Amino acid sequence: MEANIAYYCLHKLHKWPHEFLALSRFEKAYVIAAMELKLEHDKEEAKKAKAKKR
Repeated sequence: MEANIAYYCLHKLHKWPHEFLALSRFEKAYVIAAMELKLEHDKEEAKKAKAKKR
């Protein structure tokens, strides 16, 4: 799972994977929680946009 998060950090946050992997477990947990919230928000926005098209 950490590899997936590190990949996301590289492409979306423009941070090197080793920067994420060097964080403490509490900092990693914060980043993961924030990313999950962002993904949920993006899904909701996509659903709303799709509904507007119809």
